[in-house]
Amino acid sequence: MAIVDLRYARAFAAVVSDQKLDVVAAQGQLNDFADTLEASTDLREVLQDPSIPEPQKLKVLDAIASRLGMSPATRNFLAVITHHQRLHELREILGAYLALADESTGVAEAEIVTARPLDDGNRKLLEQQVTKLAGGQHVRATYREDASLLGGAVVRIGSTVYDGSVRAQLQQLKQRLIAARA
Repeated sequence: MAIVDLRYARAFAAVVSDQKLDVVAAQGQLNDFADTLEASTDLREVLQDPSIPEPQKLKVLDAIASRLGMSPATRNFLAVITHHQRLHELREILGAYLALADESTGVAEAEIVTARPLDDGNRKLLEQQVTKLAGGQHVRATYREDASLLGGAVVRIGSTVYDGSVRAQLQQLKQRLIAARA
């Protein structure tokens, strides 16, 4: 994450906090706009073209903000990013804002890697255990599959990794057997 992205994310987080806006709604509005921007080549060309006068860009931004039901604070933030020619960094800014919002609301991001897909019941049970590992914080889990794990799961919360995979257990057993021979 670039320092500039983090600076814009912090500025937006401060506005959301000062105006007592819904953090999740603000994130959703930015995400909706980012999706719209990515889906439309014409929109990107208009908003990112330095030869198009800023008042015209703001009219386009206002029309989109109205359609998306965007708050004035979010619209103004996007106007600032447009003015400073940073729209191409919107996804990175949004990612930085999400991390800041998670921190302020006590949400922990967890990546869970399993050998095979889990059904909803097993996901729920695993997320309950991950919540305990995260000190009781609410957890937003993302899942990935890695067949080389053989079984079990590897959970990453921040920079901490909990490896409960069969592969890791077999490696530990191997190390113990090697140490016992020596």
